[in-house]
Amino acid sequence: MATLTAAPVLRKTALNATHRSCKAKMVDFGGWDMPVEYSGLTAEHLAVRTAVGLFDVSHMGDIQLRGPGSLAAVQQLCMNDASKLQIGQAHYSAMLYPNGTFVDDVIVHKLSDNDYLIVINAGTREKDIQWVRQTIGHMPSVHINDFSDYYTQLAIQGPRAAETLQKLTNTDLSTIKNYWFTWGQLTLKSGNLYNVMIARTGYTGEDGFEIYIPSDETTSERVWNEVLEAGAEFGILPCGLGARNTLRLEAGMALYGHEISDTINVFEANLGRYAKLDKPSFVGKDALLAIQEARGPERKLVGLEITGRGFGRDGYPVATPSGERIGEITSGGPSPFLKKAIAMAFVPLDYTAVDTELAVEIRGQLVPAKVVPLPFYKRPKKTT
Repeated sequence: MATLTAAPVLRKTALNATHRSCKAKMVDFGGWDMPVEYSGLTAEHLAVRTAVGLFDVSHMGDIQLRGPGSLAAVQQLCMNDASKLQIGQAHYSAMLYPNGTFVDDVIVHKLSDNDYLIVINAGTREKDIQWVRQTIGHMPSVHINDFSDYYTQLAIQGPRAAETLQKLTNTDLSTIKNYWFTWGQLTLKSGNLYNVMIARTGYTGEDGFEIYIPSDETTSERVWNEVLEAGAEFGILPCGLGARNTLRLEAGMALYGHEISDTINVFEANLGRYAKLDKPSFVGKDALLAIQEARGPERKLVGLEITGRGFGRDGYPVATPSGERIGEITSGGPSPFLKKAIAMAFVPLDYTAVDTELAVEIRGQLVPAKVVPLPFYKRPKKTT
């Protein structure tokens, strides 16, 4: 007799009913029931590049380290130098295994001298939390709290993001620099929200903000709807994971399980600039020093433009023009904004120079490609 296997129970954010009412296409993302698209990936992508888009990123995790020992704990746990952060500032970092590969990449926020918030990825949430407790749980004067389910996190991204959010807050958003944050009030038709964390960060390559609000369904839904109303004049669209992925690919941003993982080290991923090897100690430092002393990694991440017909997808082989396989694509596909086929891939050092001619194997055929600089897309600098 065949054994029936129960379907996995997916975790939901407070906005799942809202997403479904908008007829979003839902998918299993790291154990979460999440919207992959609403009106279409290309439309959503272009809305963020040219105007503004709204994302539900409540599946991300939030770990707070609090106490007199919190800085020492962050310094041991993460590769960037948190001692350089000012109150209200954030930076990109990563938690590493002792061999210099990735537990996860993170954003570290300094809330106060004795209080740090680490935002982690959704698909690695439980693993990350266990790693944090295992790595620094024994350190004195630091309390570890998992507040992941306490907040709904909304990302408002695009060149009109500030104008959209400014309608809903008395906080002067122009005073918040990139990778800084503050606490402010949301002034809503449905009632004000106080002590909202407003961070000028994102994962799209555009200017934008991420706001942290209470995770109950009523509050989450009313904020979501009022952000969409505020951005209506700019053409705001709700955006799903599909557009989030193509946007971050154009911006050359890493995704766990693709450009970073427990088999990829920091130097291979071209993220060595965030590993502060002059810090006294952090997990993975010794391994990175050893790699550096051994003349660096044997392969590196590069950008590829497919110059022939077709799109390189995740896992497709990368070869020399003569057909010798030398690597594989980590992320790839059509670029909705740049109108070309792009990809990121790991290749040996001898093939990393810009304009190096390569090929991608697509459905058994070698399609010409060349190495190009990362990121593929940089947002225009403001002229005012």
